[in-house]
Amino acid sequence: MLTGKQKRFLRSEAHHLTPIFQVGKGGVNDNLIKQVGEALEVRELIKVSILDTCATGKNEVAQSLAEGSNAELVQLIGRTVVLYKESKEQKKLELPH
Repeated sequence: MLTGKQKRFLRSEAHHLTPIFQVGKGGVNDNLIKQVGEALEVRELIKVSILDTCATGKNEVAQSLAEGSNAELVQLIGRTVVLYKESKEQKKLELPH
């Protein structure tokens, strides 16, 4: 579980990132969750955009992605989800305590 200070830090780090995945009318599926998990292992912090064509609500999509990839939901702003998961191999981000 992330503290407020850690979430603020991660939001500032994610500000300049561009979304690397899009959730469309297919919604969240196993393949997308697998790819998000792999991207999180490499990058630790990613953005995912939810397209207008997505039939599922944005809150449900954000929760599904976070739970499916065992990641922390840092932020859901508009239709953009920010996810964080500490890498097992190479830590890139040093979170404040």
